[in-house]
Amino acid sequence: MGDKREHILIVAETLFGEKGFDGTSVRDIAQQAGVNLAMISYYFGSKEKLLEAMIEFRAMYVYGILEELNKNESLSPWDKIDRMIEFYVDRILNNLPFHNIMYQESFSNFRSDEIRNKVIAIKMRNLEQLTKIITDGQQKKLFRQVDIPMTVGTIMGTISSYTQSRAFSCQILAIQEDTNDEAFRSRLSVRLKSHLKQLFRAHLDIRNETEPE
Repeated sequence: MGDKREHILIVAETLFGEKGFDGTSVRDIAQQAGVNLAMISYYFGSKEKLLEAMIEFRAMYVYGILEELNKNESLSPWDKIDRMIEFYVDRILNNLPFHNIMYQESFSNFRSDEIRNKVIAIKMRNLEQLTKIITDGQQKKLFRQVDIPMTVGTIMGTISSYTQSRAFSCQILAIQEDTNDEAFRSRLSVRLKSHLKQLFRAHLDIRNETEPE
C-alpha cells in the first residue's frame, strides 16, 4: 500500500514539475501512474491534498539529512558548510521537478492556507537546522556574525537563478544548449559548488570581520 502511494507521489511530482500544477489533471496522474482515479481519491482526496502530501514527502528527507549533518561531531563547522552546499546543489539539480514546484508555489501566493503553512513550516524547519550549523561555527570562533536567514537565502537564490531558465544558464555559462541533461547538470553542479563554497568562505570567515569604525 505504502509503495503505491509513494509511486503516485513520484509520478505527480514529475508531472507537476513539467506541466505545472494547473496543467496537470488527476486523470493525467492516474494514467501515468497506472492506477485508477479512485485510488488517488482514497490516498489523497484531492489534487491539492496530493500536492501537500508530496511536499511533505520530499521535505522530510531533506530535514533528516540536515539533522544528521548537525549531529555529526566528526565534522568541523567548515566541513558542514561544504557538505550542506554539496547536498543542496545535488538535491536540487537531481530533483528539478520538485524544486520547480516549490519555486512556483512560492510565487503564486500558495493555493491554500494548508499548502502555504506547510511550505512555510518546512522552510522554517530547515532554517533552524542551518542556523545551528552557522551558530556552532560562531561559537567556535570560526564564523563571524552574519544575517543567517539572508545567508541561507543566498544558497537557494543562487541555485534557483540557474535552474529556472536553462537557456539563460547555457548562455551566461557558455554551455551549448543542445548539451544533454546529465552533462548540463554536471557542468552546472561544478560551477555552483565552487562558487558557493568560495562565497561562504569569504562571507563567514571570522578573519574577514570588519573592525567597527
